[in-house]
Amino acid sequence: MSFLRKFDAFLNKAEGVLLVLFLSAMILMAFLQVVLRNGFNSTIIWVDILLRHLVLWIGFLGAALATSNDRHISIDAFTRFIRPKARLLVGVFTHLFAVVTCYFLFRASVVFVQNELSVNATLYHDIPAWYSEIIIPSGFALLMIHFLVRALLNVRSFMEKESAS
Repeated sequence: MSFLRKFDAFLNKAEGVLLVLFLSAMILMAFLQVVLRNGFNSTIIWVDILLRHLVLWIGFLGAALATSNDRHISIDAFTRFIRPKARLLVGVFTHLFAVVTCYFLFRASVVFVQNELSVNATLYHDIPAWYSEIIIPSGFALLMIHFLVRALLNVRSFMEKESAS
């Protein structure tokens, strides 16, 4: 399990660095666009397209980081009324359910990106659309990994509590 924690920590760090870089780039480019539009009555055409796609990247990276820190969207009204050991088991099943859900979304997103590749879809001029869309299957893969790590850590915690009692 030590390897899982280290791998998860590595992913967290990489996701955090990318989030900071992309968010900083978005802020700078959006500011530049405002200055160019209001001060010089011009614009950089491709910046708006890039900003839209960076939002997609930030969304998936943020979801992966939130999942890794157990801050992903969850409904915990039910789990508040059950014992801690049972809560761990419920966590295992909900995390595994999320893994399966992300797997199907991953498969669908791979088909989507393959379709974009087959029709040579572009973002702007000759830039292929899949460059920005690759985050969709990658994001679901990251979510699967983080949910699986959470499930395995819950199993370990449950086993430790079982052996202690």
